[in-house]
Amino acid sequence: MFDAFDALMLARIQFAFTVSFHFFFPAFTIGLASYLAVLEALWLKTGKALYLDLFKYWVKIFAIAFAMGVVSGIVMSYQFGTNWARFSDIAGPVIGPPMAYEVLTAFFLEAGFLGVMLFGMERVGRKLHFAATCMVALGTFVSAFWILSVNSWMHTPTGFVQGANGQLLPGESWWAIIFNPSFPYRLAHTVLAAYITTAFVVGGVGAWHLLRDRTNQHARTMFSMAMWMAALVVPVQIVAGDLHGLNTLEHQPQKVMAMEGHFESHPDGAPLILFGIPNSAEKRVDYALQIPKASSLILKHDLNAPLAGLDTIPDDEEPPVGIVFWSFRVMVGIGFLMLGVGLWSLWARWRGRLYDTPLLHRAALVMAPSGFVAVLAGWITTEVGRQPYVVYNVLRTADAVSPLDAPAVATSLLAFIIVYFIVFGIGVWYILHLMHKPPHPHESDLRDGDVGPIRTAGITPGLTQGRDAQPGPEQTELERQD
Repeated sequence: MFDAFDALMLARIQFAFTVSFHFFFPAFTIGLASYLAVLEALWLKTGKALYLDLFKYWVKIFAIAFAMGVVSGIVMSYQFGTNWARFSDIAGPVIGPPMAYEVLTAFFLEAGFLGVMLFGMERVGRKLHFAATCMVALGTFVSAFWILSVNSWMHTPTGFVQGANGQLLPGESWWAIIFNPSFPYRLAHTVLAAYITTAFVVGGVGAWHLLRDRTNQHARTMFSMAMWMAALVVPVQIVAGDLHGLNTLEHQPQKVMAMEGHFESHPDGAPLILFGIPNSAEKRVDYALQIPKASSLILKHDLNAPLAGLDTIPDDEEPPVGIVFWSFRVMVGIGFLMLGVGLWSLWARWRGRLYDTPLLHRAALVMAPSGFVAVLAGWITTEVGRQPYVVYNVLRTADAVSPLDAPAVATSLLAFIIVYFIVFGIGVWYILHLMHKPPHPHESDLRDGDVGPIRTAGITPGLTQGRDAQPGPEQTELERQD
């Protein structure tokens, strides 16, 4: 099966496979942790049991996703020693301390308060529990901060010196390493992507339950909050992505050339190639559908601005154009679909039909996993676009791999594929099983000093049993509260 690949390619495939699985879970838990903090804050502020119900509904899903993220992350760390020992030896003095800080700050913060958040609702005061939830949410952000700082440094390395033995060593200031040129843009773009990913999952779950019962107040609240995020944050993400692209053009021009499909330089304005088939052998894009000079307008804000092409880059430094070209278009295409859903929800909300538009609900349901596809496509664009370097313009990927035989890497890769699909397949199935169940109101038996006992007052039992149920006066009041 793997006979055609050498050890380097197999090691790259293995890391890509494991990091892709891992990336799904932080992309979900970063946003979900903040969503849980918002739900608990709304419950404490308003006293409405509905927000507590939603918190308890989503905290179970968060716990499973968080656990799978931790387990999949540990596997990647081991690969630095097994498959990428040379990279660890050469770049370890620079990337090792920030990764250690991620464990000492973010992971310990999350681990310290996670138990309180998951099991302390009825054992500690409400303020302490809310503080624990906020600390978990903060921990997910701090984790993203350190990991993205390391990743960004590999794309735009600064603040280092090269030792006599070829090792990359910290220079005079760690600030130049941590806050390297691409880090602020990558951090903003990735964290916003995590929030949007979570919003569309929550919106998809809310839409699923609205399609089954449009009077379900919990589903209405989920869907409404998610659509607000889609409508307000997706446009911000598009702006952040544009700024990130301009930064990439400045520091990694060949990556942008591959994204745009520009094999040739354009001295009088470059076209925006919407679709086509990159032909690296002939150095052109076959069957290109393009808009004249639009790429120069986007990247330089000038229709006639010159843009260099891959003809200015040595062949052995070109990234794989076909992969980068299409992964970038998948990411951007999904982003505009998300924008369309968000604008559609605003229109439906303005007309007072946010909960009575089944076509919108079906669209949101279809788009529920879109965030995961977009973040994966974005990661592929970023990482494959950096090739053939693992530390851009400093350390080639071929010089970073461990001295391994291809059969050894192939065996471990095959084992990872089998185990991952079994273990994480079961975990994802259980998450979907929990999402399939509608959130339901229940009483809380919180201790004295908490908000309790909480009852879902004003909702007649059986009111939400079926799509044709008629709302009573209590339900009408709840609809006005939306």
